[in-house]
Amino acid sequence: MTPALRRAALLACAAAALAPATAAAVSHVFLVQNSGWMEPFYSDPASPYKALVTEVVMAAAQPGDVMVLAAFNQSLPGAPSPKALLAEKVAAPSQRQHVTQALAPLTTAKKPGGAALADTDLGEAVGAAIGTALNRKPGLVWLFTNNKNSPNNDQATARRNREFYQLIHHGADIKKALAFPLHMPVQGARYHANGLMVYVFAIHQQGARELDQLLRSGRLQKVITEPPARLKPLDQDTVRLAPVRVEDAPGVAFSMAADGMLRADVQSDAAAPTARIHWHLDNAIYPYTISSAALSARSVLAGEERPIALGAARVSALAPGKSQPLSSLMQLPVARLPGKWSAAAISAAGSAVVLPGSIEVRLSEQKLELSQAFKQRMAALFPGDPLPDIFAPPSQVEGSRALLPIEVRVHYGMAPLLALIGAVFALLGLLAAAALAMTRGRTVQLTVEGELRTVSTKAGMRHTIYDQAGNKVAELKTTLFGHTLTDLREGAQVRLGR
Repeated sequence: MTPALRRAALLACAAAALAPATAAAVSHVFLVQNSGWMEPFYSDPASPYKALVTEVVMAAAQPGDVMVLAAFNQSLPGAPSPKALLAEKVAAPSQRQHVTQALAPLTTAKKPGGAALADTDLGEAVGAAIGTALNRKPGLVWLFTNNKNSPNNDQATARRNREFYQLIHHGADIKKALAFPLHMPVQGARYHANGLMVYVFAIHQQGARELDQLLRSGRLQKVITEPPARLKPLDQDTVRLAPVRVEDAPGVAFSMAADGMLRADVQSDAAAPTARIHWHLDNAIYPYTISSAALSARSVLAGEERPIALGAARVSALAPGKSQPLSSLMQLPVARLPGKWSAAAISAAGSAVVLPGSIEVRLSEQKLELSQAFKQRMAALFPGDPLPDIFAPPSQVEGSRALLPIEVRVHYGMAPLLALIGAVFALLGLLAAAALAMTRGRTVQLTVEGELRTVSTKAGMRHTIYDQAGNKVAELKTTLFGHTLTDLREGAQVRLGR
């Protein structure tokens, strides 16, 4: 490890130690190229290069994040690269001033012991940021470059570009990579340039989530208005589904929620509802054209997977940002929906049982190619530079999928609930009547040996009946339904009533 890299690592660790223990904190490494090829970006008085770096840092790094700002060219004995300019925990009041002061003295680097301008090694700089400054932990690595990768002034730029390509596409640490080609004409004493490239590499899955969150916030888009060109991954989120029109089936009504979710309102008595949905299939993988891919689709609802019949089996020549119409026939799994006498249906009486699910469209045998418009733009920004070859997609790209959340809402009437409530009240009435009957006092008349007697009793009670001599002659048993004489002595003259 070079002394400057040791310094960068130590400063990064020190800043990390000061960072609050919060999952929201992000680690950033900003690599600013200052090799000889960057001469016009430093010597042109109107160059917006440093101002752009400052604004990107301010947009990307938020208070509490940890950042390292470093200059890079190519490491040589006596001239280490990258070289840390600033490493600290981000604090809002002083951040812009610190970044501006760190960049102010930065100029074009020279090789040790002479006037020759320093060469460039993009792979070395990115590798050092991942392995040393971040210590292979999650974070975001930003690279500001004119896209000329020529270590030792190596003319075999194609081979060097492939090495950089391999680092991006096959490096296990980099989970997501984007590039922003920017129009930035500058004129120096030695060189002229038309454009600048800003790369961002998300390290590990946590870094990819942090980059997605940054893009969703819109902060970066206020500084860089150009759409990001995707380098990696090329097998995820290549298309989007946008519902256009739904032909409702009897008992089913479809609608789109504000959050993009497709909703299906189903009446509980709908029989095997089927709906025809018309979509726009959008190419969401700028700057690539989907030259060809096979299409298939399925729905996952109420725990049941069903194939969706599509109106087209393939997609072809779909340019970035463009869409093609796609029709589909989808059946809702009525057999899996709760019955009207189920606990779920009764509890949802007057409203709906909500069943979440999704519609998935898969692309297989996918072939991508760089769009002609993007090739022309890169040729204008970086004339004669073969580095844009890193955008050439790998020969083998795995399939991808697009997901659209769907929510099935099954509506049940009040009848089952009202019937249940009536049954409950009827049962309560029977129980109340039984309780009253059990506790209500009754009188019964008996005739014992010609003598009329009256006995007070209640349901559930037994009374022993004696003759005039005091001998037991029977038992009187009272129930909810009447009175009976049991255990009659043989020959006894005992009867109910007169």
